[in-house]
Amino acid sequence: MESFFFDNGLALLRTLVIGLLAYVAMILFLRISGRRTLSKMNAFDLVVTVSLGSTLATILLSKDVTLAQGCLAFALLIGMQYAVTWTSVRVPWVRKAVTGEPLMLVYQGAMLHQALLHSRVTEDEIHAATRAQGLGTLSEVEAVVLETDGSFSVVKRSNTGALTSSLQGVKRLGPQ
Repeated sequence: MESFFFDNGLALLRTLVIGLLAYVAMILFLRISGRRTLSKMNAFDLVVTVSLGSTLATILLSKDVTLAQGCLAFALLIGMQYAVTWTSVRVPWVRKAVTGEPLMLVYQGAMLHQALLHSRVTEDEIHAATRAQGLGTLSEVEAVVLETDGSFSVVKRSNTGALTSSLQGVKRLGPQ
């Protein structure tokens, strides 16, 4: 029963030393890769983040993985993320493939039901997003956009009635 809770001091020391060094290495790699790695996450960024966490756990708990192997895995994941984001900034089809595109859910106060169904968003979620912006009715809303990171952007209706430039490039489904 004793080995169930404590095997030996060497295993604890290994976990402590490798854990500290792996953590420092991961922080250094993240700092070198730039702010984009730590920005709001889209699906691609989430996968990289989960992979980094899984790699750190493996380094900490598996005696079969050396610190050098773990650091190489960190560098590979962060390097791939850097290469994909660098390319997505420069090549539009890569950006669309990696991050998707924002989707308009409400336009000029009207719910776009086809877009809501497509994105699996409920009307209650739309109302919550507009309330969070201090708006009482949808008639005060020019647009609600589902952003690529899963957040909602609410654009208030303007007095001029002109299409807001921030809505350029937003995908629309259903009636225009």
